Amino acid sequence: MSLTLDIFSARAGKRVEPGELVEVDIDLVLANDITVPLSIPEFNKIGVKKVFDPRRIVLVNDHFVPNKDILSAEQAAMARRFAREQGLPYFFDVGTMGVEHALLPEQGFISPGMIMVGADSHTCTYGALGAFSTGVGSTDAAVAMATGRMWFRIPPSIQVRFEGKAKPWVGGKDFILYALSRLGVDGARYASLEFAGEAISALSMEGRLTMCNMAVELGAKNGIVAEDDVTRAYLAGRTRRPGVEPRVAWPPRTQTSSSVAVGQSKAKAADDGSYAAVHVYDASKIEPMVARPHLPSNGAAAADLSGTRIDQVVIGSCTNGRLEDLQVAARILTGRKVHPDVRCIIIPATPTIYRQAMEQGLIEAFMEAGAAVSTPTCGPCLGGYMGVLAAGERCVATTNRNFVGRMGHRTSEVYLAGPAVAAASAILGRVATPEEVA
Repeated sequence: MSLTLDIFSARAGKRVEPGELVEVDIDLVLANDITVPLSIPEFNKIGVKKVFDPRRIVLVNDHFVPNKDILSAEQAAMARRFAREQGLPYFFDVGTMGVEHALLPEQGFISPGMIMVGADSHTCTYGALGAFSTGVGSTDAAVAMATGRMWFRIPPSIQVRFEGKAKPWVGGKDFILYALSRLGVDGARYASLEFAGEAISALSMEGRLTMCNMAVELGAKNGIVAEDDVTRAYLAGRTRRPGVEPRVAWPPRTQTSSSVAVGQSKAKAADDGSYAAVHVYDASKIEPMVARPHLPSNGAAAADLSGTRIDQVVIGSCTNGRLEDLQVAARILTGRKVHPDVRCIIIPATPTIYRQAMEQGLIEAFMEAGAAVSTPTCGPCLGGYMGVLAAGERCVATTNRNFVGRMGHRTSEVYLAGPAVAAASAILGRVATPEEVA
């Protein structure tokens, strides 16, 4: 079976099929300073006094924190009050909070085989660790917090395989932008998007997290990667939070080879028919990618956009704010200067990443280059603060969405890219490839 069918079958105690409705226990529920204020009134309507298990609720104030304005301060205060009233041990605020989808894996909340939901669309990130995770609405999150259970319609599975060896500077962000350019923003609508192949096996956990983070941009219900040695190495030594391990053990899976030709797609390609489609791409032919405005699927090779002048670069977010991303950016920015017409904003995704970046000299390198370094926050990704765009301005960002007005004025433009392209663009003042400066 596909990985998602494996997980739900183990939880349901029977083999489940795509399209089937099941109600299962939830291992973890996540909400943030934007979504939990909407969940709290719905939680109160249910008539329960306490959440089903305080150890299985994680609240992270990360979108507008440190407080951007009075409204954001009120939202964050609601989350704080709810956490105190419910006795939630896993509440992260200023000083401890990071961007939620970087923070939870880092802090050991996620294990293979889990079923978790979050009141944020990019909760699909955690599939990189072999978990089923998906975003839900604030009302659904309230029900999950109250009951510890939720119903799902089992999604069909689509496997996307990247075979071959990636070129220098090409990583998970380039893979997912390439897949988006081929399949479109509805290419995996309500499907479980399973990433596999030689290039995925060689990909770091940071790169896998990036890819699963953007599975939702293809319309997917979730993204997922099979547990392997990379997964186990990442999990080794990380804090296992009491009470948040999977309630049903999930045996490790190994990725199998495919007979589908590279560059082709084939419906019902799996031997047992558990995949609705398999798409196979040659990783060795993928260049550093950029998604042009105003869709993540509007992809092109960065080299083809070299005449595009920019005003700002943002390196961070739940997609590319991890240590590996900062290391890549530092390799390019060290000893060079940000273009005088460009504002370069770098946002480590968690306090731990910030500290590691300081210890490795990355923060100093960024500041010497003329970049601004922020405390962890979602900030400019959703047009919140710390880098909102004016009318007509262009930004290269390592974020996950570039919709109209996403980062500021409706006439501004966002070009999505990985940290290598973003850092190179900051230096040259236009969309650039890392080969041009490194």
